Amino acid sequence: MIHHATGPFDVNMQPQPGPEPVDGVPLGRLLLDKQYHGDLQASGAGQMLSAMTATSGSAGYVAIEQVRGTLKGLQGSFVLQHHGLMDRGTKQLTITVVPDSGTGALAGLAGRMDIRMEGSKHFYDFDYTLP
Repeated sequence: MIHHATGPFDVNMQPQPGPEPVDGVPLGRLLLDKQYHGDLQASGAGQMLSAMTATSGSAGYVAIEQVRGTLKGLQGSFVLQHHGLMDRGTKQLTITVVPDSGTGALAGLAGRMDIRMEGSKHFYDFDYTLP
């Protein structure tokens, strides 16, 4: 059975020293600090790597994020893997639970998260299964 969780989240991204640009394509590294609200009451911590091209609206990022807290009252942790691309403004984003990363009452968690922005506010939609 597929379950759905939704709510807002706050994110703080802290730039870290990274490599010098090669051929004009800067690579970035950021620390992620998130607070999830709503159905997922949790904190998220992770790292993101990014590449920004000279073409407006084209970039890519990957990230790994450890999430700890409660999901609809079930306590534990899990890891999210992010893969995002922008191709001249067209966005593709995949955020997936890393298999077998769930702990506690979230052991066996599988699923996919989507992120949406409304103005400057962030929201998540999380479709997931538990054994």
